[in-house]
Amino acid sequence: MNTASQYEAISRFAQQGGSLYFLLLFIGVCVYAFWPRNKAEFDKAARAPLDDEENPA
Repeated sequence: MNTASQYEAISRFAQQGGSLYFLLLFIGVCVYAFWPRNKAEFDKAARAPLDDEENPA
């Protein structure tokens, strides 16, 4: 195995591994975001800019 083919093999492995890593990360973030238990927390965060409790008019 020469240096060029060894580099290509390592490069291909790193590209596939990186793609797999980011795919799993993306799936994990989607599962976390759409998990029913987190709905109340995300609804509260969505309303935060509209709640003006610190400076009432």
